[in-house]
Amino acid sequence: MQTFQGIDLQGRNAVVIGGTSGIGKTLAIGMAKAGANVVPTGRRESNIAEVCSEIEALGRKTVRKTCDASVRASLDELRDAVVAELGGVDILLNAAGQTFRKPTIDVEEAEWNRIMDVNVTGMLRACQSFYAPLKASGKGRIINIASLSSFVGLTQVTAYCASKAAVLSLTRSLAVEWATDHINVNCIAPGVFPTELNSALLNGTERGREFLMRTPMKRFGKPEELVGACILLASDAASFISGESIAVDGGFLASGVNSI
Repeated sequence: MQTFQGIDLQGRNAVVIGGTSGIGKTLAIGMAKAGANVVPTGRRESNIAEVCSEIEALGRKTVRKTCDASVRASLDELRDAVVAELGGVDILLNAAGQTFRKPTIDVEEAEWNRIMDVNVTGMLRACQSFYAPLKASGKGRIINIASLSSFVGLTQVTAYCASKAAVLSLTRSLAVEWATDHINVNCIAPGVFPTELNSALLNGTERGREFLMRTPMKRFGKPEELVGACILLASDAASFISGESIAVDGGFLASGVNSI
């Protein structure tokens, strides 16, 4: 039986911002299993060491270096280290993110600005920092993690929703602007996936039960169910896909009335 050869990351070098926990960690390991050398990064050395050990156990190369996406110099140092040790960068996955729940009338500007800086401006910094090696690759791939809230409103998480809507817009704008540089820019919009970031808002709560009611598959997602979309977008199979968002959401965004 023949298989499609385009979905293969052998020989590619990937950097995952926010790759040491949650969805970012799962996707970092998933790309390594698909053949890529993967550099997962965050601010905690112990977390980096743990994920890098898993990547090395798969026979892939990595770079152990902390990075603070709120500091451009830190991103630039990471870029230079990866290029020096691995020879280049083919894939950039932006998975860092934060949220908090609070009535919008009570949200302070400092809280708003913090979410915007982590979820949007940090992503922009990473894209700008890694632009040159991605262009040099000749088949650069940027994959941003968006959200259901890139498309729909959710109560009392206005800053998060606004930031994720901005992620979708940033993705589309960069896809248009960088297309002639042979950099494909896409995003993945996960449905409801319980993680350290949001589990307190979902498990055993009315909010969690409403999400389940609105999801036709009637369950939350498992992080490993995001890996297929990530590998597709990172591979040669996505050579003519850019500016798109793939929702991995159990049918949430397609849903209208779910009751019989």
